[in-house]
Amino acid sequence: MQSDTVLIEDYYNSEDFAAIKNFADGKETPFVVINNNIILHHYNELTDNFPYAKIYYAIKANPGNEILSLLRDRGSNFDVASIYELDKVLNLGVSPDRCSYGNTIKKRKDIRYFYEKGVRLFVSDSEADLRNIAREAPGVKVYIRLLTEGSHTADWPLSRKFGCQTDMAVELLLLAKELGLVPYGVSFHVGSQQRDIGAWDAAIDKVKAIFDWLRDECDIRLKMINMGGGFPANYLNRTNDLATYAKEITHYLEDDFGDDMPEIILEPGRSLCSNAGVLVSEIVLISRKTATSLHRWVYTDVGMFSGLIETLGEAIKYPIFVEKSGEREECVIAGPTCDSADIMYEDHKYELPLSIEIGDRLYWFSTGAYTTSYSAVEFNGFPPLKQYVIGAGTDQA
Repeated sequence: MQSDTVLIEDYYNSEDFAAIKNFADGKETPFVVINNNIILHHYNELTDNFPYAKIYYAIKANPGNEILSLLRDRGSNFDVASIYELDKVLNLGVSPDRCSYGNTIKKRKDIRYFYEKGVRLFVSDSEADLRNIAREAPGVKVYIRLLTEGSHTADWPLSRKFGCQTDMAVELLLLAKELGLVPYGVSFHVGSQQRDIGAWDAAIDKVKAIFDWLRDECDIRLKMINMGGGFPANYLNRTNDLATYAKEITHYLEDDFGDDMPEIILEPGRSLCSNAGVLVSEIVLISRKTATSLHRWVYTDVGMFSGLIETLGEAIKYPIFVEKSGEREECVIAGPTCDSADIMYEDHKYELPLSIEIGDRLYWFSTGAYTTSYSAVEFNGFPPLKQYVIGAGTDQA
């Protein structure tokens, strides 16, 4: 149970939050405000702590043009999942050599499209996809995605949809060479919002075994490890800071590879954007199910289908700030749609002040990633979640 008041200073410095709050006042809810200054801070923190790594921003986390432009100007590369994302970054002036096709599930015609646009780095995790790449994008660099253990310790795990077992990864890298592709490296993803640093250690050990076997037995020298994303954002469940992750992960890499460190790629999404965003919603209704109920139902104008899908299974617990204070009581928090699944938090009951009223605002902290990009187009007629971007690189700097 959340027993303490959410404090602004635990998530934002006073200047950054004031900029968000001042911009949000008077605007019709619901919407997300992104402060690009915070994204810039997180990007600089990432490059400072991983000076040896190349950053490929995972566009799916938040594809806002202002965010992409900011990262473009800072020298970021981009992890691209579809032809639509590719067109978006190319139209913003990003060169194709700064893009990788990071989706293991892709149509042949889309592979050809990426190739024709100039992209030369592709992921795969299956023989059929690899043969499609060889046919439609001859000679490109490929890396194979591994299934990783430990994703069950992530708040938003990736299950078994992506990647393959170690022995198949080896077979696919051998096949890539036979097909005229460049067997370039191996990738993994330890799960989104991964708080167990040890998950990276286990994955890097598996990668090292593949590197060694292919070098010693097949004279194939892989050159790259793509460590994906997974670095956590600042939600209710607190995490270590990025410097702690970086120190441990660098130690794991140095232990396994020593002076023969391969090229390292990181694909941050959540860790760059999440804390930069505040979702602002309005309380639509407050009710009790019985006269003697000890908790209220609080219905808000944003829900699971309008940007808060990561509350599914109550996996991601967003900090919720209200401006009122006083005695608090447990609440179930639900969305506005005519769908019984549109309940964000019922088992984990948030405590909100008894003084809150219909029309008051809820400020959902750390909602800059996987909110607008998950929002439904027109469920119950509600429009997609609006997004505003302020700060670095915008007119609201």
